[in-house]
Amino acid sequence: MTIVENSLIVGSLVWFYREVVPNRESDKPPVLLLHGLPAQSYTWRKVMPALAEYGFRAIAPDWIGSGFSAKPEKRDFAYTPNAYLEALSAFIQSLAINKFSLVVQGFLASVGLQYALRNSDAIDRLVIINTPLFPTAKLPWKMQQWGLPLIGDMLTQDPLLVDRTLEGGSGFVIADRDLDIYRQPFLKSSAAGRALVVTIKNLKLSETLAEVESGFSSWEKPTLIIWGMADPWLCVEDAQKLANSKPNVELTKLEEAKHYPQEHWSKEVGGEIANFLRRQVV
Repeated sequence: MTIVENSLIVGSLVWFYREVVPNRESDKPPVLLLHGLPAQSYTWRKVMPALAEYGFRAIAPDWIGSGFSAKPEKRDFAYTPNAYLEALSAFIQSLAINKFSLVVQGFLASVGLQYALRNSDAIDRLVIINTPLFPTAKLPWKMQQWGLPLIGDMLTQDPLLVDRTLEGGSGFVIADRDLDIYRQPFLKSSAAGRALVVTIKNLKLSETLAEVESGFSSWEKPTLIIWGMADPWLCVEDAQKLANSKPNVELTKLEEAKHYPQEHWSKEVGGEIANFLRRQVV
């Protein structure tokens, strides 16, 4: 399956996204995949074709401020959870998809959870991969530093920040050809680093996760949590807590995977997602 690169102008923002369409026409709900920090939609490169093979159209955007999407100045885009929510809602409306399954992973994916909980009628199924779930979750110090005065500005202008974070979080080496793509936005313009600084400063993680925790109390859509058990930044106890509290939530553990399971465990991740989406709801 070939991944096609597209861009879409929505209002004043340009969204870059990757897409895979099944060879045969399908009436299955499409799948929207949202990446975490400091990644981009390229992180789903091995998962998307696996979904398309089972008849699912897969769409993975770069968040505004990330990858190859627009990186407006903070006076033009606030980089707050609400700003991201409004932008994501407009992007989804422009794609003209009314019902879809949502896959989220990592920090900033908490905004994707907010979207799902606020727009449950639009969600067919939800997949959560190593994403903060409760207000007790904290940004790792590595990411907190990106929002600090002066030092954050210096760190986020170093393209090797991507290498150190993705390899540090995944625990395994990422091929140079893949790191080249992750680095490109940082090499192309200082705007990528500036956007990352403002995103970290305005993430409001505790506030966002308080809303997420409250929203899950009434969440009834089928939900799969895939968790890399060796994640250095997020503990499995939160995932287990959510799975234990809701009959519609199930937990799959990947014992050796860390924070970015889709990077090195794409076969397992893609298979688990596809099987979950294909399964009949009991």
